[in-house]
Amino acid sequence: MRAEDLLRIMNADFYTGVPDSLLSPLCNCLMKKYGEDGEHHVIGANEGNCTAIAAGYHLATGKVPVVYMQNSGEGNMINPAASLLHPQVYGIPVLFVIGWRGEPGTYDEHQHVFQGRVTEKLLRDMEMDVHVIRKDTKEEEVKAAMDRFGHVFAKGQQAAFIVCKGALSYEEKMIYQNSYRMVREDAVGHIAEAAGEDLVVATTGKISRELFEIREGQGAGHSRDFLTVGAMGHSSSIALGIALQRRPAKVWCIDGDGAILMHMGAMAVIGKAAPDNLVHIAVNNEAHETVGGLPTATGTTDLCLVAKACGYPYVASADTLEGLDEELDKAKKRKELCFIEVKCAIGSRGDLGRPTTTAYENKKKFMEFLRDGKR
Repeated sequence: MRAEDLLRIMNADFYTGVPDSLLSPLCNCLMKKYGEDGEHHVIGANEGNCTAIAAGYHLATGKVPVVYMQNSGEGNMINPAASLLHPQVYGIPVLFVIGWRGEPGTYDEHQHVFQGRVTEKLLRDMEMDVHVIRKDTKEEEVKAAMDRFGHVFAKGQQAAFIVCKGALSYEEKMIYQNSYRMVREDAVGHIAEAAGEDLVVATTGKISRELFEIREGQGAGHSRDFLTVGAMGHSSSIALGIALQRRPAKVWCIDGDGAILMHMGAMAVIGKAAPDNLVHIAVNNEAHETVGGLPTATGTTDLCLVAKACGYPYVASADTLEGLDEELDKAKKRKELCFIEVKCAIGSRGDLGRPTTTAYENKKKFMEFLRDGKR
């Protein structure tokens, strides 16, 4: 069905969420209609944040808000949904729209398979009414579900539309861009070269995919790289856990702006621990590019000042490859926690592939690399 028709049927006045590739038609439609005006549409840091924003909207207006997300974000949403929204607590009605990655019977990347299998069960365990929107779902069926949801909302309960791959469409093409010129894949290549034989932890999305292909193109192995294919926002915490146990081996974390925002509290913990062998790199294109390119809040957030406030002793920013190389060389030599922001353009190769190894194989090789005393 058309995203415009779904918006019309939901008939909500406020939407907040974290962009998802399966929900791109809906996200683009919202951006075209509202942009990020705050009054009607807010792109949040993580799904729990969005759920709480939605709760505030209901408290202020008495109306039912809509929260959209990928199903991988259910874990972030469950805490406020169970301890804030539920009828046994405050009884705040919210409509969730959830992209169904890893839908059983549909091929998807391995990080989505288990999440996809338990997606509907988790929502029903949370005592939510659920309706699945598939490619062949008729508009009348969605309308009937919304009518049913109305009775649910009147009781202070929540409901959810689970949206399957290809179920939504939006004809108008949206273009997201920024003013930076550095190509992210080039930046990742320069970081990998600077890291040399050091350990690398790469964040979820295209950064891990680009790092994998860079190693493939060089004929190099992947054993020193940990590719965080799931758990968005947690790669810096993984890197911290490794760095604290593997001194003096240098650990390079290639993070993303959307990921950093999702769990920014990790930076305060990293700054307090201050491992002198960790280099935290934030590749910042001010966009959720992997899932469509919608903007993040880093366009108005100074990540370098955040890092300084969190206690990182060395902080720098680069928007050219020359400037990046200079900062990477400094970080290589420094014996203190470093933070480098890398300002990049939005965009990637159309033929960018995905890792050809499984997550378990990546973990096994990485741990063997450490165990064998090479790092």
